[in-house]
Amino acid sequence: MNEKQKPEQAAAQLNSSIWRIYEREQRPRPWVGGGNLPWDDPDFSERMLREHLDQSHGAATRVEAERAVQLDWIWRQLRLKSGHKVLDVTCGPGLYAVALAQRGCEVTGVDFSPAAIAYARALAAENRVDGSCTFVQQDVRRMTPAEAEFDAALLLYGQLGVFERSEALALLAKIAGALKPGGRLLVELLDQERVDKKDRTWWFTGDKGLWGERPFLHLGERMWLAGEHLVMERFHTMDLETGELQEIVLCDQTYALDEMAQILRGAGFSTVDVAPAWDGVPLQDAPNWNVYIASK
Repeated sequence: MNEKQKPEQAAAQLNSSIWRIYEREQRPRPWVGGGNLPWDDPDFSERMLREHLDQSHGAATRVEAERAVQLDWIWRQLRLKSGHKVLDVTCGPGLYAVALAQRGCEVTGVDFSPAAIAYARALAAENRVDGSCTFVQQDVRRMTPAEAEFDAALLLYGQLGVFERSEALALLAKIAGALKPGGRLLVELLDQERVDKKDRTWWFTGDKGLWGERPFLHLGERMWLAGEHLVMERFHTMDLETGELQEIVLCDQTYALDEMAQILRGAGFSTVDVAPAWDGVPLQDAPNWNVYIASK
């Protein structure tokens, strides 16, 4: 392809992408393409890592001051002690895992993202707790933790909701199996009563961020599926230099309090306690969340 052809081919691709958006299915089926973000894509994971580490917002990982008070509360609720083994499911860049290791825990973190796992390993080494941290880059649905190995487990920031109900139950059962008798799991999920249930759309342009590293146009749609109690978002992102279009459908399954408590018991937990709104922990978005403490 010579230089003269590039603008022509880009224009043709751009035109094709616009028509794809125009002819899109108005309401896509839930869980299309897995219904999740491309966490394990190297480029996307690098961009997502930047969002995790950005202290100007808490949209990917909460800011440092909030994590500090969260960790104190988590330590008490999970009855953690130095020497305890903790399984951090969807650990991201290891910010919680390394902090727990600094308090004396042995932590295993599992996450989709190659960039996040690489950062977590480097962070553990920088803080001289790499001997107490093991980080695994893997789809958590496929992880195989040892039976009765851990004293506690974490599943933070609503990540259980990005899986279909059957997958969520299977994952919780796997975590229950990995816990010792009396072990405790902390799960954070969106409060179904407070979820935005209005359909809406948005668009913006940029040249650097989560959705691209070159000039792009981002179009978003949000839909509430009342029968499934499911939020579905569809993202169309067009590279304005090449005309290429990326489409992602993201599903976020919500749960009523009683339903999740029943699911946790069905997964193998004997008792379930609920802390609405993080039990008063001073987080900016605390009212939007419920925290479940499930005991084996």
